[in-house]
Amino acid sequence: MTTPGASSLDHLVVGCADLARGAAWLERFLGVTLGPVGQHALMGTHNRLLSLGPDCYLELIAIDPAAPPPSSPRWFGLDTLDVQERIAQRPRLIGWVARTNDITGLDTKIGSALGTVQTMSRGDFRWRITMPNDGHPIEGGLVPHMIQWDVPTHPCERLPDQQCRFTWMEAAHPNPAKVEYLLDELGLAKRLVITSSPPYSGMTMCAYVQTPSGTKTLMS
Repeated sequence: MTTPGASSLDHLVVGCADLARGAAWLERFLGVTLGPVGQHALMGTHNRLLSLGPDCYLELIAIDPAAPPPSSPRWFGLDTLDVQERIAQRPRLIGWVARTNDITGLDTKIGSALGTVQTMSRGDFRWRITMPNDGHPIEGGLVPHMIQWDVPTHPCERLPDQQCRFTWMEAAHPNPAKVEYLLDELGLAKRLVITSSPPYSGMTMCAYVQTPSGTKTLMS
């Protein structure tokens, strides 16, 4: 799915405080049905997926109250007060993940900017993913986690096509050039349209998804 040296959108990450309630909200909002529940034992989280086409998908994720807490911060900032406050009322777009076929090379190129590369699994899926060391999303989630799948089958190949399609993403940041530089270094130039926001105003992001009932906007 990814040509040598290239990076591309792998999936959008929507966080929620409770997976069952979050799934009910998101299914009403999008007008489709999410996939079954999956668990991430190492992160103490669980999720449900939705196909957004042949090569990307949406992940709804939450802390799994039945799982033991991990020994390190959970991904996508789920342990941080900022993310927890944002998802307390309804699901929110909290980040995205981009696919590469050379995560080792990217890690060497970017250094500590992405954190560390960790090996993960869910069922028979295996992958490596970059993880910020402090658990805080990079630039508020505008800079993605990078992933390399270590199995021949991508999750999209097992998800039913419900005629939902990712169209584009945009964001606002007080220093767009900083994010644009990092995205360019990751091979993701222009994958995220970034405009300038007032100083100290924080970062915002939204993604547009075409559904059978029209275009829906997922907000951060």
